[in-house]
Amino acid sequence: MVSVVEVLCLFLVAVLWGCTNPFLKRSTEGIENVTRSNKVLQLLAETQFLFLNFKYLVPFLLNQCGSLVYYFTLATTDLSLTVPVTNSLTFLFTLLTGKLLGEEFGGKRAIGGMLLTMVGITLCIISSMSDQKTTGQQNMTRGPV
Repeated sequence: MVSVVEVLCLFLVAVLWGCTNPFLKRSTEGIENVTRSNKVLQLLAETQFLFLNFKYLVPFLLNQCGSLVYYFTLATTDLSLTVPVTNSLTFLFTLLTGKLLGEEFGGKRAIGGMLLTMVGITLCIISSMSDQKTTGQQNMTRGPV
């Protein structure tokens, strides 16, 4: 059965991933101006640009914390629930955070898409909970094997 803690962990992952995406996008502005003579030096210069940039490093580390929570949550939750819920919510939080930062939102269609996504996530969670309750009740009626 999906516990409240597992759902909250999935929600936390989506918040950490979704809210950091627009900040990561913004903080990479200017990387196109970094130029070096060969590909190895170019890679090193771009890496230096990113990891010495505090505006990039903080969202990157928060995003990676989300990945750690996701990894540990995968061990306890149903994969068919974890992936769609987390990815859908991540998309929603990316849109909302981008809007708060002044990015284009997408209008009424984006709002409709978010509402449909929330309905889908709710149905996935409810379905997962009812499937596991039914399986648990069937196992209890069979008795010990």
